[in-house]
Amino acid sequence: MDGAMYREILANNLLPSVRALKMGRGWVFQHDNDLKHTARATKEWLRKKHLKVLEWPSQSPDLNPLENLWRELKVRIAQRQPRNLKDLEKVFTNPCKIQWRAAKD
Repeated sequence: MDGAMYREILANNLLPSVRALKMGRGWVFQHDNDLKHTARATKEWLRKKHLKVLEWPSQSPDLNPLENLWRELKVRIAQRQPRNLKDLEKVFTNPCKIQWRAAKD
C-alpha cells in the first residue's frame, strides 16, 4: 500500500463513517508513523479535510495495542507453520479474541 491508496481508503471509509456516526468535530484521528501516514501529501490531505491528528512519537510500538497482536501472530505462525488456510485461521483466532477482549477492558 502506498500513500495514495491510504488516502483513498481514508476518503472512502473514514469520512463516510464520521458522517454516519454523526461524530461532529470533537474527535481526533490516530495513526502511527508509517511512511504513508506521514507523507507530505497525506498530511496535506488531512489538513485540507480539517482533521485533528494525534501527535505520535517515533519508534513507539508500545503505544499501539495492535502491535502486540502482530507480534503474537508472527510467533504463532513461526511455531506452528500452518500449511493451509484452515490451519492459519486456527492460529489467528485465539490471539485475536484475546486482544479484542483486552481492548474492550
